[in-house]
Amino acid sequence: MVGSEMKVEVIHKEAIRPSSTTPHYLKTTNLSVFDQLIPDIYVPFLLFYPNNNTDHRSLAAERSKILKTSLSEILTHFYPFAGKFHYNDSICCNDHGVAFLEAQVNCPISKILDKADIGMVKQLLPADMASRQAVTGYLLLVQANFFECGGMAIGVSIAHKVADASTISTFIKRWAEIALDSTSRPNTDCQAVLPAEFGVAASLFPPQDILNAPQPTLEFPKEKCITRTYLFDASKIAALKSKSASATVPKPTRIEVVSAFIWKCAMEASKSKFGSIRPSAWCHAVNMRNVLVRPSAKNLLGNLVGKFIARAGESEVVDLDLQSLVGKLRKGIEEFKVKYANNVTGDACESLKEYGDLLQMDDIEIYTCSSWCRFPFYAADFGWGKPSWVNQSLEGKNLIVLMDVRDGDGVEVSLTFNEEDMAIIESNNELLAYASLGRNLILQKDVALVV
Repeated sequence: MVGSEMKVEVIHKEAIRPSSTTPHYLKTTNLSVFDQLIPDIYVPFLLFYPNNNTDHRSLAAERSKILKTSLSEILTHFYPFAGKFHYNDSICCNDHGVAFLEAQVNCPISKILDKADIGMVKQLLPADMASRQAVTGYLLLVQANFFECGGMAIGVSIAHKVADASTISTFIKRWAEIALDSTSRPNTDCQAVLPAEFGVAASLFPPQDILNAPQPTLEFPKEKCITRTYLFDASKIAALKSKSASATVPKPTRIEVVSAFIWKCAMEASKSKFGSIRPSAWCHAVNMRNVLVRPSAKNLLGNLVGKFIARAGESEVVDLDLQSLVGKLRKGIEEFKVKYANNVTGDACESLKEYGDLLQMDDIEIYTCSSWCRFPFYAADFGWGKPSWVNQSLEGKNLIVLMDVRDGDGVEVSLTFNEEDMAIIESNNELLAYASLGRNLILQKDVALVV
């Protein structure tokens, strides 16, 4: 079944506003320099909920009401999401609202869960990743998709300018808590949600005037790319840990071993194509909340992401041994932590500037990795159980995204490479020995590199 055979009909759309008016003293939320440097794109992801209830029509109406009511309540705490941008330095928190769409899907949810393609997935999202806020009119859009079997998928598109993966997970967690509380205790007020801390990051990482204006759209050469999803279960990750352990890194993490393994596969593909291994850099997103020594940093909302960069092959004989690559990754993150642990100025964005400079170079292979592991997306129970699958739909050439699987021990890896590289990677016998092909085989055309 291809995406064109699945029909998604949007039957209702409305703006959901905060249940309480945002106080005057919170009407403006300043952006931090991290927010300013984020491109104007949407972060798209989906939470899938199968259903065993047979009364599908009343169930859809009930769930939609719960989602809208709880969304209105959570927006009183995440009030910038319901606002409007003022150029690239602040958000006017004017309670403009967020878009909420209801859609009917003419197939059972199993069609998605068994084998999805990009045509299916994108229909379940309220906005395309490359959409501009000026076009959509909202910083946050939600689409509640109701399948003919009674299952549902909550599609979320949120402006990257206001949220990174940490902020998104906090928002989803607290939204679900309100919804679940309303279903279990419908006549009580939810006390689970604490006031959100927006704008604090701007005092630690002040916005820069040079970025305080609409920025030109970044354009990168587009290529035909393919995305494949691979699953590494707990036993295979344990085997990789054993193989990767060394005196330098005696106890590698699952993120380190999976990242090093994918990096190794990518460099082997490069060697197969060019006859020798080209210099490469593994650029890994870092949640700065876990790096800064300030205790208050844990609660900062918005964007707080840096990038540590590990390099191979620039002035050395490249060693494709997993122990060596894990060692490079461990050294990269440790040096990053030392350099930025006490940094409370805009200079902490130096790593992002270095990454931007790398993207302009033609003589080095750049692999960009973002890990969504350990964020509690699979705990998001709105009142009808926890999701059976959480899917992020980020796309970009040489982009690797790591996600937990539902058991919390395995890792689902999304790889996007051009067609030639992917053909080599997917025939890698070592990859096939440690990972199984995931549920979604996605063909993407004319994909640009995402910053």
